[in-house]
Amino acid sequence: MFSRRIAIDLGTTNTVVCVPKRGVVYNEPSVVAIQTSDNKIMAIGTEARSMLGRTPESIIAAHPLRDGVIANFHITESMLRYYINKVMGPIRLVRPEVMVTIPSGITSTERRAVIDATNAAGARMTYVIKGSLAAALGAGLQIASPSGNMIIDIGGGTTEIAVIALGDTVAVNSVRIGGNNFDQAIATHLRKKYNLIIGEQTAEEIKIQIGTAMPLKKELSMEVSGSNAISGLPESILIHSADVTIAIKSQLQDVMNAVKVVLQHTPPELSSDVMDRGIILTGGASQLRKLDELFTKVTGVPCQIAEDPSMCVAKGATVAIEHLDAFKRSVLWTR
Repeated sequence: MFSRRIAIDLGTTNTVVCVPKRGVVYNEPSVVAIQTSDNKIMAIGTEARSMLGRTPESIIAAHPLRDGVIANFHITESMLRYYINKVMGPIRLVRPEVMVTIPSGITSTERRAVIDATNAAGARMTYVIKGSLAAALGAGLQIASPSGNMIIDIGGGTTEIAVIALGDTVAVNSVRIGGNNFDQAIATHLRKKYNLIIGEQTAEEIKIQIGTAMPLKKELSMEVSGSNAISGLPESILIHSADVTIAIKSQLQDVMNAVKVVLQHTPPELSSDVMDRGIILTGGASQLRKLDELFTKVTGVPCQIAEDPSMCVAKGATVAIEHLDAFKRSVLWTR
């Protein structure tokens, strides 16, 4: 059953594809494996992610997006075509309208690259919506009302902070820091402290299993395996949640500074609304333990995590494409 409208959350870590009235149809890692000899696509999504850090020289498995923007146009186009074809079916009766999410801090050139890649992948018309607006919609906020709502969306490559009223952002800031940066910081910390070299998948597993933004009353621990930086031999060590807190402290501080900038640029009337309503956290990386408590402590504003935070942006993009006429003022579009 083909659809004429598709919403795509084109994330650094995951690509989520939704269809109005059907919901999420694909949720797979934004990873593509290609052969170095002829640039032929070998695998996309989950299969390609399983190859990360394990490929021979003849194969490269990589993320075609970096920090929320396209790093490799050709591979991103191939990935988008793959998902559009899977949704539309083998027999293309009509080219679809596609809504794609983009970071608020994206440049005009980067935005143009997203639109061109989506059109080249088979879209009849491409619309782009700011990730912060989509996240607010997906979290169930009434963005069209004159009352202010504040949202912090922490994805894999970017963090977007916005105060939204009357269907658009009033104060907004975007920093290219997200869950992937947390993973890199964890790997760097373990190498410096324990002389242990680990891959990005192991670093992500550490973040999920024992990661915390603030110290815990009862520390968590896990055994981690990698290569010794000095001897080059395999090694296993026991690490604790405090290691993660120390490792990501600098990245979290940068996010906090970006949040403060948005609060400082928010009009007084909307600041009052934000204080009353609180801040909503979305994005996969917002599920880090005690992150909401840290935001509350630093800003003085109550913070809470949205329901199903990793899917909020995709759900919001679906709402926007389903009710396109109502949201055309909030989205940019091109043929």
